[in-house]
Amino acid sequence: MDIHEILQYLPHRYPFLLVDRVISCEPGKNIVALKNVTINEPFFGGHFPHHPVMPGVLIVEALAQAAAILSFKTMGTRPDDKSVYYFVGIDGARFKKPVSAGDQLTLEVEITRSVKGIWKYAARAKVDGVVVTEAELMCTVKAL
Repeated sequence: MDIHEILQYLPHRYPFLLVDRVISCEPGKNIVALKNVTINEPFFGGHFPHHPVMPGVLIVEALAQAAAILSFKTMGTRPDDKSVYYFVGIDGARFKKPVSAGDQLTLEVEITRSVKGIWKYAARAKVDGVVVTEAELMCTVKAL
């Protein structure tokens, strides 16, 4: 999926859209997506000016956005203005290595369970094949 198709599956926009490309997506199973991290990211000015590092919470958010695409593809739907996709839990989050400008995050998310509208995922972010962040995520779609 290129950015134009991603925009159909995520309601996020600049500066909060954190998925640039989807490499593979097998509905009901897993997704592999990319986030290119550039020095132009708005958070680098304050985190930290002397040593720019991508905030861990934004890496987890990028993983959640990849999970949202996977969920919508699995359900065969797209987001609309009558519902919203929410985080409902993050377990076991570990930040193993800082992410800097020039890195490319590979976002790997797999569905581990979906019960009564609650989706659970195993998620990993890698840079050059090395895990930099991992977590178990839970999300749901709620009608407005």
